[in-house]
Amino acid sequence: MKDMLSLSQERFSARKFTSEAVSQEDLDYIMQCVQLAPSAVNRQPWLWLIVRSAEAKEKLQECYDREWFKTAPMYIVGMKNVNENWVRRYDEKSHGDIDVAIATEHLCLAATERGLGTCWVCNYDTDKMQQFFPREGYEAVVIIPIGHIAEDCPHAEKQRKDMSEIVEEI
Repeated sequence: MKDMLSLSQERFSARKFTSEAVSQEDLDYIMQCVQLAPSAVNRQPWLWLIVRSAEAKEKLQECYDREWFKTAPMYIVGMKNVNENWVRRYDEKSHGDIDVAIATEHLCLAATERGLGTCWVCNYDTDKMQQFFPREGYEAVVIIPIGHIAEDCPHAEKQRKDMSEIVEEI
């Protein structure tokens, strides 16, 4: 097992995949990591759609029509339960998106550990998503294409702000 820093350094937004399928063993491992992700008040207000069938993949690709996206052998859609997510009483801030985001990064890091690539996709057609994948009481938050990274996958060096710009000790 890699340490967290190594996984964080290795993980990137993969935008080109091979056609090789993700094994059930890898998928089970990744989804166990998702299941263990923390959430506000442990509500776990999520549903994860595993998109592998040709029909479902075609519909999903209509929601986000990019050539690189079509190279993924499978996708996972993170949805929040709009009725079960915790809401902070002081300002009515819903934490469903935050909870799904935490679990999504667990997913991405677990996939990295297994030698797979992922990419967060949030810029999709929400109307088509709701039309094609309606789930009562749920709203899609993120699409994660997942698969074996192609050798010629674009991979830019990570650009990060200096610690002094993002950390303040008081």
